[in-house]
Amino acid sequence: MTPQNDLFVVENAVSLLVQETGVPIYDFNFRNWFACQSLWPGHSTRKVIARLGAFSDYAKQSDDLRSQGIELIHSEQEHLRATRLPVWYHLIADLTPHSKWYSELPTANQIEEDFRWPVFIKGERQTSLHSQSLSVAKSRENYDWLIDQYATDSILRCQSVVVREFIALRRVEEVYGDRVPSSYEFRTFWWRGELVGSGRYWYQGKDYEWTSNEKQAAIAVADIAAKRINIPFLVIDLAMTLDGQWIVIECNDGQESGYAGVSPIGLWQSIVACEQRMRMD
Repeated sequence: MTPQNDLFVVENAVSLLVQETGVPIYDFNFRNWFACQSLWPGHSTRKVIARLGAFSDYAKQSDDLRSQGIELIHSEQEHLRATRLPVWYHLIADLTPHSKWYSELPTANQIEEDFRWPVFIKGERQTSLHSQSLSVAKSRENYDWLIDQYATDSILRCQSVVVREFIALRRVEEVYGDRVPSSYEFRTFWWRGELVGSGRYWYQGKDYEWTSNEKQAAIAVADIAAKRINIPFLVIDLAMTLDGQWIVIECNDGQESGYAGVSPIGLWQSIVACEQRMRMD
């Protein structure tokens, strides 16, 4: 454990290992808002939530921490089930756009066997900073240019390739530059199968909020996905299509997910309350 890491228990309910990353929508100073007690590695009887930023190698980092007496909340298999589309896709294929993945960059002919242009292209974990030009291939010619860029992109070149059906989404606003336009998209956090936080995904730019009926319909879809993926700390991002249907856009490990428009205070209050309630049952 490096000196920058802070290991503590929040409200005698939830153990965390935290390191400041410098990313405002990810970092949160727990000690300013909650009663926290410092822990020594090996002295926590609870599994630990890591807020250390994105994991470069979850299996190795988890093993390294375990050797120091720190057991993370997710096993390697659970982490993969939350973060790798080829793992979670089969569990919720009916709730998310049709997708196919490739170990190497596919040819245009391979894509046309299963899709019609345009298609959405990403790494198995993420896009390249929401770049529209590196995410949407509108034609064969456009795809030829895109794959040249993909092979040299620092974020994408290390990931397997995922091709997804392009579904038109309800837009919130157009944006300048190359970023994917803001859609009517929301981030939800789930703790042990229970919704503990939700808010708009595009936290910058034009404000937007779902109605109570929209939220109810969206959460019903996310609840199905959360039960099928079934890990302790899960993030599910949803968006509304142009015809008013809710679909799952992405899943992720709650340990490495930014808050976006979700209140971090409210989120952690809800997680603490869940743990305290479970202890009383």
